[in-house]
Amino acid sequence: MGMMGGRGPVPVVSVPVGSETFTDSFSALGNIRANEAVDIRSRISSVVTAIHFEEGQLVKQGDLLVELDNREVKAELAVAQASYDKVKSQYERSKSLRATQVVSAAELDELAADVRKAEADVTVARTRLDHCSIRAPISGVVGLRHISLGSLVSTETMITTLDDLSKVRLDFGVPEMFLATIREGMTVSAVTGVYPDNEFIGSVVSIDSRVDAVTRSVTVVAELANEDGLLKPGMFMNVALQRSRDNVVMIPEEALAPRSGRQYVYVVEDGVATEKEVSLGVRTPGRVEITTGLVPGETVVIEGVQKLRSGSPVVEAGQ
Repeated sequence: MGMMGGRGPVPVVSVPVGSETFTDSFSALGNIRANEAVDIRSRISSVVTAIHFEEGQLVKQGDLLVELDNREVKAELAVAQASYDKVKSQYERSKSLRATQVVSAAELDELAADVRKAEADVTVARTRLDHCSIRAPISGVVGLRHISLGSLVSTETMITTLDDLSKVRLDFGVPEMFLATIREGMTVSAVTGVYPDNEFIGSVVSIDSRVDAVTRSVTVVAELANEDGLLKPGMFMNVALQRSRDNVVMIPEEALAPRSGRQYVYVVEDGVATEKEVSLGVRTPGRVEITTGLVPGETVVIEGVQKLRSGSPVVEAGQ
């Protein structure tokens, strides 16, 4: 391009391009939910005869929570068992007589079918009896009690809730452009205004496979330890995500020469400035990441950029 109208080299200030370790960070508002949450209901209609839990109590899987009146069901089981014993006995006697041809094969098959039906009736009755004892399906903390002794409950009745709070799930949205830095297993840090001095550490356990068309964000789920039980479902938390990356090229923002929606820099070699298009990554105050277009070891102009065009001879200011 020559000497810019006959004038001498353009005085500039340039710096060498290097690489460094950079930590990406992002913050979002998240919502706490239980690791597992169950509504406790009855599978049959009956009257409450005993309650074995207190609100807020920690129970283990299989613990008895509520007993229902089982007298009628016990009677049904006794009848079913007696019927089974009767047809089973008839079947065994007929089977021994089959060898003497007194009982036909068809009769024996019919009796065998009766035995299977009676056995099924016993199983149904026994299952109904089991349903009179309502047990904890998971280990967790019992919520509010919605029944009393003598209450008639049905399959629609909410008895209580059960939440596994030994660890909790934290749901939060991550902007689409930050997705490249999110991966399962990465560490997250979260704080809540309820406990301003506590930092809760967890890790990402799942990332939604879809981007929300309206918010352009993706739902991420992190798991936080909660042995002390401080975190409750419904709480809001501020989430901080971090990821360390090596060999990140960062340059001063002053080196950028934007034009027509694209970004350029001037690389100095042998006293000549050459324009190069670059792609940008993250920005920090006064600095910007270059993802393509520059490599460590090159030299870029940071002062005097506006006076340059590709091919301009340059000299370091002050020399």
